[in-house]
Amino acid sequence: MRLAIINDYKNLSRSANWGQLPDDIKIDVFCDILKDTNSIIQRLQPYDIVIGGREETLFDREIIEALPNLKFAVTHGRRNPSYDLDAFRERGIPVCGTRSGFEMATVELTWALILSLAKNIPAEFAAVQKGEWGITLPVGLTGKTLGILGLGQLGAGAAQVGHALDMNVIAWSQNLTQERCDETGVTLVSQEKLFEESDFLTVHLVLSNRTRGMIGKAELESMKATAYIINTARGPIIDETALIAALKSGTIAGAGLDVFDQEPLPKEHPLRNLPNVLISPHLGGRTRENFIARYDDCVENVMSWLKQKPVRLLT
Repeated sequence: MRLAIINDYKNLSRSANWGQLPDDIKIDVFCDILKDTNSIIQRLQPYDIVIGGREETLFDREIIEALPNLKFAVTHGRRNPSYDLDAFRERGIPVCGTRSGFEMATVELTWALILSLAKNIPAEFAAVQKGEWGITLPVGLTGKTLGILGLGQLGAGAAQVGHALDMNVIAWSQNLTQERCDETGVTLVSQEKLFEESDFLTVHLVLSNRTRGMIGKAELESMKATAYIINTARGPIIDETALIAALKSGTIAGAGLDVFDQEPLPKEHPLRNLPNVLISPHLGGRTRENFIARYDDCVENVMSWLKQKPVRLLT
């Protein structure tokens, strides 16, 4: 039996105890990331088990149906829009995920973006490197309004930091309840007020048909001209064309973005060159601790599947 570990771009999979697996399982580790469908199929055709990363490699119906030996697959995390779970089910291939070990890393990155934008750190650092000193006037956060779109685990984590900074924290999502807001000390507002009142609006929704494109031209135009939007959730939640237009026109002050419609972000993409945008390359959950914990779960997933008792099933 052959097992492929793909997209291990920092070679951290070796930290897990793969020696627990039976001796007849041959393991290959690939650190590069393939995007071309034919290349993905050609590489993975020999394998019975594929351990994926997050969303770097597409597992759509075409690819799944072209892998005759595939019997089991694993993804990091619990949700991966790159995996066509229906196609896996139809072929009878179980897919397992990993636990939410260090998800607060995404909250940490959210606040890194907020603070960097508010304090103009990229521009100030670039100026210091050129021999200048103090070229901007940073924004204070105390008393400002933090808007949270989606008050789940990550949204609540972001709210905690906002409270610690004496910010006014408000939230909205389609299923958000007053009870949840009371639990987290957050003020429930309407969708309209969330966009109108936020000085910093941070997105913490799951990408779905309902949330895709939820933030469009109208929502962005309703925001303050001094407001910033931060997205560490999923790129397509914000209409990218509308966002670029809002940033270019000064409709909003700026954006901190960790996620995009297309990743990696194309070299000529306009977001790369806008002065009021701070970009990180989908770093949200990419901590050493997170990867190591997830690879440990991957070993457990394979062992459980071999015993015909799979855990953390997604299909």
